[in-house]
Amino acid sequence: MTSPRPHALITGASRGIGRAIALELARTHDLTCTARNKDALASVARDAEAAGARVRTIAVDLAHADAVTEALADVACDVLVNNAGVATLKPFLQLSPDEWSAMLDVNVNALFHVTRAVLPGMTSRGRGHVITIGSTAGRNTFAGGSCYVGTKHFVMGFSECLMLEVRDQGVKVSVVMPGSVETELVPSGTDTSWMIQPSDVALAVRHLVDTPPHVLQYIVEVRPLTPKRRRDGSARG
Repeated sequence: MTSPRPHALITGASRGIGRAIALELARTHDLTCTARNKDALASVARDAEAAGARVRTIAVDLAHADAVTEALADVACDVLVNNAGVATLKPFLQLSPDEWSAMLDVNVNALFHVTRAVLPGMTSRGRGHVITIGSTAGRNTFAGGSCYVGTKHFVMGFSECLMLEVRDQGVKVSVVMPGSVETELVPSGTDTSWMIQPSDVALAVRHLVDTPPHVLQYIVEVRPLTPKRRRDGSARG
């Protein structure tokens, strides 16, 4: 009789990095995938099931605390990947209150709502892994990133505090810090030929998930090798 597969919950799983993580983990894990777009989630589910996973999809807006609590009330997972994120990059004086609030709601507050929903089960079982997709912006700054960069700095502080709180209860906490990634968040018209791809970030998540039970790797940083060359090795410009 085969052992049950471990279970992974992935937020923002409908596209980009989240979709790539879902498809990578589908080889070894059953999945719960959340996002707002039902059709996009259905597409991810079909591809993940083809890779061998049993998949549950939950369409939920992570900005709404009560909706998250209700949606995840019966989810028990071995791995949580906090991937959902939004970015509006523009000078501070051009940011609207709604744009500011949206980044805080998804990039910051949702970390509390989602992690708080599943972490008690991990600590009671004495095992689990919380992986948050951060950014190299979590230790850097740039013009136009006043809110986005602030949220990624929050990811680092939140994650390290959480790691120190739950490590002795058998729960790992890790952060993946990508550099420039070719996703839908990149402004239209940008040359993305040199950027890493969502699948590269997914492999970093895979690496963390596969670490031995007694090993905690807290941070993995994933960068393009060089912005001066395309991914195929040819020179840019």
